Amino acid sequence: MTFRNLFISSSLILVLAGCSKKTTEDTIVTPPVAPAVYSITEGFENSAKTAYAVGNFTAPTGSWTLDDALIGSTAPDLKNGTKSIRLRTGSVTMNFDVKGMTMLYIKHGKYGTDLSSTWQLMISSDEGKTYTQIGTDIIEDNTVLKLDSFKVAINTAVRFQIKKTGTARVNIDDITFKGTGDSGIITGVPDTNPVDTANNTTAAPPRNVVAGTDIQPVSGDNSNLLFGNPSNATMVDADNFLIDQHYYVESYSSKRGTPNWVSWHLDASNFNGATARLNNFAGFTGLPANAFMVQSNSYSGSGFDRGHNIPSADRTSSTNANSATFLMSNMIPQAPNNNQKTWADLENYLRAKVLEGNEVYIIMGSYGSGGVGSNSSASITTIAGGKVTVPSNIWKIAVIIPAGDNDLSRVSTTTRVIAVNTPNINSINTDWKKYRVSVRDIEKATGYDLLSILPKNIQDVIETTVDTSN
Repeated sequence: MTFRNLFISSSLILVLAGCSKKTTEDTIVTPPVAPAVYSITEGFENSAKTAYAVGNFTAPTGSWTLDDALIGSTAPDLKNGTKSIRLRTGSVTMNFDVKGMTMLYIKHGKYGTDLSSTWQLMISSDEGKTYTQIGTDIIEDNTVLKLDSFKVAINTAVRFQIKKTGTARVNIDDITFKGTGDSGIITGVPDTNPVDTANNTTAAPPRNVVAGTDIQPVSGDNSNLLFGNPSNATMVDADNFLIDQHYYVESYSSKRGTPNWVSWHLDASNFNGATARLNNFAGFTGLPANAFMVQSNSYSGSGFDRGHNIPSADRTSSTNANSATFLMSNMIPQAPNNNQKTWADLENYLRAKVLEGNEVYIIMGSYGSGGVGSNSSASITTIAGGKVTVPSNIWKIAVIIPAGDNDLSRVSTTTRVIAVNTPNINSINTDWKKYRVSVRDIEKATGYDLLSILPKNIQDVIETTVDTSN
């Protein structure tokens, strides 16, 4: 493995430590919390581009441009998994920046029986306006994937480009960004259209879920209800009505006009960017008999967003998957800043954890009545003519485990579980970490039995612990 310095500082900073007199009382200084370390790998397993013509594709890490390059999956393609980039005479370019980087790792090798050739690694610190070559040309003569590492010694946000020289083809795979703090990688499309801004008087046609080949299994690993049914929802009780939406499972309250809770599994294949955010809000036809069907325009003018429980950006593997998240039976009246800032940041954080090599099981819900939206400072208890309850609190728990098999058996007393409970107000703090609680706190507030499938000795530890990790 070779190390290449991207930049060498021309100045030396000297830190001088002063002396001070010892006082009669020692001052206790709390050491600063070290920035979180991240490691995000783009393996192109969830990407598709089959022609050499220049074009963009969206991967979990963001948008990339391939010029005279494609996503290869044939036998001659060197790859870790099923796919890698096959680059001929053009370039591979990131269309996003990464902050706080310390190292860049790239796996590379010759394609098939092609001759040796060379490529260049380029870096930009001005959002891709200009690029500078890092070091010298890299000779590509590897018949198996080789891992090269590059030290990043620049403090600003950067993006990279791999530029080919010569006509022989090369494979590029597993580009890994390592650093500290906030990487800045947005792993999903922000909630850009949560409000019925047109104040439509005509609702969109209601619909059901169309299940594709990318749905989650009904049971076992990766199933949406793996950790149990928190409220013992059934298909009999209209106010605790169990609905398997194939891409997620929920308990729906006909009286409230919102979900009690929504449960789903998240891995990198779920948000691979195969489809764009659809914004096709619609009523759901599968509600209990005589239940009020919340329409796409039922929140219009209320001062509250059509707030997703399972986010749109968690299901971009197909139009069917993304459409399922836009059913109004997945929505709650959510204060705009709560939805678009605090919760959006938490959702992005969890997707970033997936890209670091994890999978996440998530349950989100709401309770109470009376939230403060953008129209006034007063608490509003219902909208849509009293048919939809505005919750006072919105909560979420996330069980984070390394990607793998036999998921339940791999949950232990040291497994990281994030539990968050926020007030549904527009003046909310944007830092979701300030609202961390224990799972037991949420259970007391809701009466639910969360993570009930786990052994009690494990529940007693992870449900009483308040997460403090960065």
